[in-house]
Amino acid sequence: MKKTICVLMTAILALAAFGPALAVNPDVEGELVIYTSMYPEIVDMMDAAMREEFPNLTPGINGSFFFQSGSGKLITKIYGEMGDQRNNALETDMFLVAEPSFSLEMKEYGYLHAFEVENASELLRFPYDEEGYWYPVRVCNMVLAYNPEKTADWEAKGIRIPRTFKDFAEDPALKGYISMGDPMTSGTAYAATVSLLDKYGEAYLDSLGANKVMRESGSTAIAKLQSGECAAIMILEESILKYLHDEEAKGNTVTNLEIIYPEDGVVLIPSTVMIVDEAYSKNVNTEAAEAVARWLLSPAGQELIVKGYMHSVLKGTDLVPYKSVPTDGLIEKDLGVDWEKAYRERESISNLWTVKVTQ
Repeated sequence: MKKTICVLMTAILALAAFGPALAVNPDVEGELVIYTSMYPEIVDMMDAAMREEFPNLTPGINGSFFFQSGSGKLITKIYGEMGDQRNNALETDMFLVAEPSFSLEMKEYGYLHAFEVENASELLRFPYDEEGYWYPVRVCNMVLAYNPEKTADWEAKGIRIPRTFKDFAEDPALKGYISMGDPMTSGTAYAATVSLLDKYGEAYLDSLGANKVMRESGSTAIAKLQSGECAAIMILEESILKYLHDEEAKGNTVTNLEIIYPEDGVVLIPSTVMIVDEAYSKNVNTEAAEAVARWLLSPAGQELIVKGYMHSVLKGTDLVPYKSVPTDGLIEKDLGVDWEKAYRERESISNLWTVKVTQ
């Protein structure tokens, strides 16, 4: 009898030791493809976590669940697939790309599948589609950055490091010394442009054009900041946080790169999760897609988002990305984005940018 009890206790303890492994979803099956604009390294982390969480779900594209690219390129790819009359289906089952304006567009075109997230209003601290066609899953944060080691050099040239988005664009001393992402290819840069247009008007774009703002990738902008070619850059917070983490993981102390949380506010960009309607999806597997979407919005999924240097969408969490600041404090400073305007007026805003900034 004692021996039997010991065996049972050993089994129970063994199960307890491997408790997290029991949280998998073995009933979720079939193939799945997700289009995403998350960084490749983050995609790799998410891919590995999904394999563990959904052991019977098959990665649907080149051994991965994800097809990764920049948001602008992905949207162009999606448009191409939508316009292909030979094949009514897209080459994906889910979107983790861009921002709510693209979600509004896909919903209006009838390409999305609605699903319910239980107690969404109590769960999420960012807006979601009331009909269930899209939910925020990760939050990007547009900020400024500078190189503290070069501050004295810039001041000697009569240049002050801008502490606001307004000064970044309008201070004539910064002409030729500022950089940002290209709104024509970057969904987050476009969202920030819409936000700043609403706050400061078209004169803001005039100022960016007059100051000869460079349009570059985050890695290029960081390199120019560190070399002294740029005095300040407008960039996603996650780009800076990831760089700091990667360098410090190598044992390097970074003293030539620092975030500025602009005094006139930040631009928070809640990137959404969307499921493709079965009439258009590659694998016709909305049941699996729903399971993945709900997992992404679970504490475990959101922990991965935060590890990916992005902010969580969940209320009540104190998790913040590496070296970041509390999300609720950022929400209080958020300038906001008119997502309807970002969708409905995309062409006119793009033309305005081209005329005032790039010509």
